[in-house]
Amino acid sequence: MLIGLISALVSAVLFGIAAVWQAIAVRGHEDDSGSPLAFTRMALTTPLLLAVVAAYLAGFVLHAVAIWMLPLYLAQATISLSMPVTALWSASHLHEPLGRRGWTSVAAVTVGIGLVAAGAGAPGDTPTGWLLPALAWGLLVACLVGGFALVDHNRPVTLGLVAGCGYAGSALAVRGVSASWSPEVVAVGLSVPALGVVAFWLYSVSLERVEVTTSTAALIIAETFLPAAVGVGLLHDGVREGWWPAVLCGMLLSVFGAVLLTGDTRFAANRPAAEA
Repeated sequence: MLIGLISALVSAVLFGIAAVWQAIAVRGHEDDSGSPLAFTRMALTTPLLLAVVAAYLAGFVLHAVAIWMLPLYLAQATISLSMPVTALWSASHLHEPLGRRGWTSVAAVTVGIGLVAAGAGAPGDTPTGWLLPALAWGLLVACLVGGFALVDHNRPVTLGLVAGCGYAGSALAVRGVSASWSPEVVAVGLSVPALGVVAFWLYSVSLERVEVTTSTAALIIAETFLPAAVGVGLLHDGVREGWWPAVLCGMLLSVFGAVLLTGDTRFAANRPAAEA
């Protein structure tokens, strides 16, 4: 479990730093990123975005190790620690200070993750069959439909939530990947990069229009709760005996901190496309 936890922590640092680089890159580029094709062209011609992709790929490998070695709720909750990293990095590189409310949110997330980690038990089943492929591809379709519906309507916080659903689907799909070449494993394996690309696009559009920590907080809400619910409810991820109240309080405290940040509209007030 220790290797998985360390992997999750390092990936959280990489994701937190990459989010700020991603915001710098998309805000400084004149091309429209409102469609997947336009965004792909922009990404392939922007060195900083290519560096972001490299950081995300490194973080993804470490995150995958965490998903295979830890309960999903712990792996995803630990990834949420990218938010304090993002907050510190954006304050120094994007001049987006958090203020008292923001740091209260970061503290809530950090304490909540500590409770979740303390109560984590053994990871559950390695699933077989079509459950995870169906969930992953269903989330991919939902993210595409939601993304196209929202991208032209200036709803950056909601886009962050949808992007979080995409990354949640990717985490669930990784749990179903194995050495087998069965049709189910191939299907779930192919969904991993597809979900990652769609989530990356939607997150980038959100970062263009709202403060980095606000967008990241919205993403974390979906990215944490959805895999946690599936992991405990369907994959039998374990909790230490007597620690259920602490784990539930930790999850709620973490999401409460993220929700507080989604209501921070200081940056939005200065951008006409932003969502309150």
